Amino acid sequence: MQFFYLIRTKTHGSLLVSMKSGKHPEYNETTIICACGAVYKTRSTRENLKIGICAACHPFFTGEQKFIDTAGRVEKFARRYGSVKASRAQTPRAAHSALLGKKR
Repeated sequence: MQFFYLIRTKTHGSLLVSMKSGKHPEYNETTIICACGAVYKTRSTRENLKIGICAACHPFFTGEQKFIDTAGRVEKFARRYGSVKASRAQTPRAAHSALLGKKR
């Protein structure tokens, strides 16, 4: 199979150039099969791929993802850091002066 790509140049306009043969791998139609049984048809340089998880069975995409709070870590973090607000950044000169304890 012969593949072509389009090159656009300022001086010559658009050129249609063929890809060099023998350098590029074969790009064939293939089937991807998930462990859950979902089948996807696509094109790849490899044939008949088998995967362990896909968008049809991944908990994030199916909405079954659960956040588990072990030993109240979220509440502990909220109690410790929840009321702390970020302070505004100082200018570099003011920050340097504050570190040295000098006024400029």
